[in-house]
Amino acid sequence: MLSLLLLFFFQQSGFFSTFFKRMEEGGMLPMTLILISFFIMIFLIFKASVKLRSNFLVFNKAISLVNQIALVALVIGLFTQLIGLIQVFDSFESLENVQPALFASGIKVALLAPLFGGLVFLIGRISTFVLTWIHNDSEQLVGTE
Repeated sequence: MLSLLLLFFFQQSGFFSTFFKRMEEGGMLPMTLILISFFIMIFLIFKASVKLRSNFLVFNKAISLVNQIALVALVIGLFTQLIGLIQVFDSFESLENVQPALFASGIKVALLAPLFGGLVFLIGRISTFVLTWIHNDSEQLVGTE
């Protein structure tokens, strides 16, 4: 499955250029912070998957860290959206004749960081759900033996 996903990304020659273009449009600082949060979260998901057989407290701590990092990514995205919307409205306030295309492009840029942060949040929450489900099933199997 992962190899098919990687094959798709590398077949599409413009994927990474489009990704970095969107990161630049959304603001390099917040988008980079969200990307760093994503990489930390992936590391913590891997760490939690390794600790599936450990006791509940150790596993729960790893899951809690994944949830917290995912939430940080979402909050960074939403905070950036609010700042972006304030900037969009400030710039349009100074204009006499606002063009709809200009307004739409400003709103699009303001929505990029929360979209990326929300995606990181969803990946984190879905992975913690799956890992918790697997951990609970493995505990039930151990308890029945």
